[in-house]
Amino acid sequence: MDYIEPHAHMISRTTDDYQQMALTGCVALSEPAFWAGWDRQSADSFEDYFRQLTEFEPTRAAQFGIQHYTWLCLNPKEGENRDMARQVLARIPKFLQRPNVLGIGEIGLNRNTLREMETLRDHIALALEHGSMILIHTPHLEDKYKGTKLIIRTLQSFQNLDPRRVMIDHAEEHTIEMIRDNGFRCGLTLYPNTKVSLARAADIIEMHSAEGIYVNSACDWGFSVPVAIPQFILEMRRRKHSEATIRKVVYENPIAFFSQASNFYLSRACESVPGNVKELAYVD
Repeated sequence: MDYIEPHAHMISRTTDDYQQMALTGCVALSEPAFWAGWDRQSADSFEDYFRQLTEFEPTRAAQFGIQHYTWLCLNPKEGENRDMARQVLARIPKFLQRPNVLGIGEIGLNRNTLREMETLRDHIALALEHGSMILIHTPHLEDKYKGTKLIIRTLQSFQNLDPRRVMIDHAEEHTIEMIRDNGFRCGLTLYPNTKVSLARAADIIEMHSAEGIYVNSACDWGFSVPVAIPQFILEMRRRKHSEATIRKVVYENPIAFFSQASNFYLSRACESVPGNVKELAYVD
């Protein structure tokens, strides 16, 4: 089954991972800007990072027939540094028109501090100024419920924000209802140890339906699995879910969300999908 990986940090993965993703059905992915594993010391390093996301990584993915899209921001873990945030945000606009950029993300909160909140608001304002979509990171573990609630309130404080153009990621059982009830799209992250297991993700979909939900691996330099989505497909099949339901979660829902960006094109011949997805003929 074809699938789309909505959240993968491929600059931290090997070329073999791209190959395995292609072999298991990945046709496109999106890569949010994220923390490098250490706090960067200069805004210049972000400019190089944004060039890597918009120039080099799409070329590497294309070797395996995978379309690469990206999101730009200063990650929430570095959002505490307000001076750095201002410098980085000033550099983002010139990259927003690059052909593989979907919007601003992954932005959000890490420790739910006031400075992180200020940086979050700056990112949201930048996205709205440029008509960009938004990808949200919610805090981990015990801070997740509080952080998700703060993020939703912050998003709703912007009167001209359309929740359908915002994906709130790393949702869990105790946050999914508040995300969907407020009109936002919802991401479930499949991690082997933290976030959501394959079984928990299937449980959540069984309890809440597949509407407005996608799954992702968020694979990075840590202990994560770049082929978590095909593993999830097998879990759903084991539970006797229909192929239509599985396809909706791993393929149609991401397309419906990403297609709100004018530059999202699924450039391969494939079955018709709902929504306004724009398809090009596949060129070998």
